[in-house]
Amino acid sequence: MDDKKIEIVLADDHALVRNGIKAMLEFDHEIRVTGEAGNGMEALEVAKAMKPDLLVLDIRMPVMTGLEAAAKLKSFSPHTKAVILSMHDSEEYVLQALDAGAFGYILKDTDKNEFVRALKQISSGSKYFSGSVSNVLANRLLSNRSSSVPPAKDDAYNLSKREKEILRMVVEGKQNKQIADSLDKSVRTIETHRFNIMKKLGVNNAIDMVNKAVKENLV
Repeated sequence: MDDKKIEIVLADDHALVRNGIKAMLEFDHEIRVTGEAGNGMEALEVAKAMKPDLLVLDIRMPVMTGLEAAAKLKSFSPHTKAVILSMHDSEEYVLQALDAGAFGYILKDTDKNEFVRALKQISSGSKYFSGSVSNVLANRLLSNRSSSVPPAKDDAYNLSKREKEILRMVVEGKQNKQIADSLDKSVRTIETHRFNIMKKLGVNNAIDMVNKAVKENLV
C-alpha cells in the first residue's frame, strides 16, 4: 500500500505552540510536519513552496490572520486544505472560517486523539468541526430557516420513522448519549442509526447531515 504521509504546515505566531503541536504529531507514522510559519502571509509562502496536504492556521496572527490566509490559500497551493486551530468557538469566527473555505475548525483544547483523527479525516476529503463548533453551526442553520422552506424530501431518502426522530434530535444539537437516554436505547444503537442516516443522505459527517436536513426540510 502507499505509505505517503499526510504533509502539514503549521502556522502560529507562538513558536512554543508550534513545537507542542509537532511533538504531539511526531509519534503518528501517517503524519509529517514539513513546514512552519509565524504569520498568515508567511504561511501562504511556505504552502506555495511545500505544497502540503493541510495548512493548520491559528486565527490571530500578525501581518495576515489565519482567516485571511485561508481565503487566499487556493491561489498559492490549490490542493492544500486549510484547517483553523483556535481557542475561540464564537459563532463569528466559525462562520468566517466556513466562508473562507476552511475544511475544519478545531479547538485548541481538543485532546490528541481527536486532533489526529480530525486531521486524517480532513485529509481524506471530509470536513471536521469540534463538538461545540458543530452546535454553533447547527444553531445558525436552524435560526436561518425561513417560512418558505422547500417541500419535505424525506420520502426520497427513505428515512424510517425512527431515523427521522433521531435526525431531528441531531439537528437540535443533542449528543448520542442524550438521544440514547431519550429513546431508551444504547449509544451503539444510536450510532448505527446515525451511520445509516448519513448513508441514505449521501453525507460523510454530522455537519453535512444537519445542513442537508435543514436545507431540505427533512425535520
